[in-house]
Amino acid sequence: MKTIGVLTSGGDAPGMNAAIRAVTRTALSMNLSVKGIYRGFNGLLTNHIDDFGLRSVSNIIGRGGTVLYTARCPEFIPIEGVRKGVKTCKDEGIDGIVVIGGDGSFRGARDLSNEGIPCVAIPATIDNDIASTGYTIGFDTAMNTAMELMDKLRDTTQSHDRCSVVEVMGRRAGDIALHTGIACGATSILTVEKSEEYTVKHTIEKILNTQTSGKHHFIVVVAEGYTAGMKIDANHLAKQIEEATGVESRATILGHVQRGGTPTVRDRVAASRLGYHSVELLASGKANRVVGFMKNEIVDFEINEALEMKKEFNSELFKVAQTISI
Repeated sequence: MKTIGVLTSGGDAPGMNAAIRAVTRTALSMNLSVKGIYRGFNGLLTNHIDDFGLRSVSNIIGRGGTVLYTARCPEFIPIEGVRKGVKTCKDEGIDGIVVIGGDGSFRGARDLSNEGIPCVAIPATIDNDIASTGYTIGFDTAMNTAMELMDKLRDTTQSHDRCSVVEVMGRRAGDIALHTGIACGATSILTVEKSEEYTVKHTIEKILNTQTSGKHHFIVVVAEGYTAGMKIDANHLAKQIEEATGVESRATILGHVQRGGTPTVRDRVAASRLGYHSVELLASGKANRVVGFMKNEIVDFEINEALEMKKEFNSELFKVAQTISI
């Protein structure tokens, strides 16, 4: 192992730059060369690759997004695309790659590993929807962004005795909705994991019951995976609540603002730890691995094993949310 490549793939997440920095500086400390691969796996197909030195990653640890840019790459799915990427690696002298992204990125890393380019994958996605880790880079920053915006929204909600239906990101996982809902004192939290047992009907009943205790303003947090699964949107949900309760209801979709912003301490430290460990794995000859956290300790799994794992929803925390939101 003489040269390590690093790329970011899929949706951007705050903390990706901290991971790039950690990978680069750890590798250089081991006398390995580093090459930055731009725009995900596309960079291997277009040969958009640069040499990285110590100063290439200066002053990026506090920046959101990714200095390597990111993109999804359908052309990399067929084996012909993978083999073209392998040829680029060999032409550039890249002996191994650290792939930073979600489970789609893990599949690209697995395919490269299977074709002879050792890869280690770092989980970075704001949704926290990777089963092989208890925490993904970007999750904490996204939660704090959503919480801050909901706190601001509450001022207007309270002033007008309204119900604010706030849609947060989380296509396959309701972790952002669950954690921010608790942090903001939401009356109701709707997630894809609990969509069958906790419905809009339950939300309406809870608002009506809470009104009897003298509460006149409400926040309902809904994960985008819930609205997609129910084939409704947040505006329709707000209309249902208003018609059933008589409370003026407005929908706010936070959207991609949750992806951006300065990463929190937790995301910077997590990214730095995982970046460091990834290079250690490659340098020791281990490949086709996904790194992550279990009980705040770094672990790594074979990529296929990681992809087959099932994400567990924190039902106990959801129960806490239902109990204290009265």
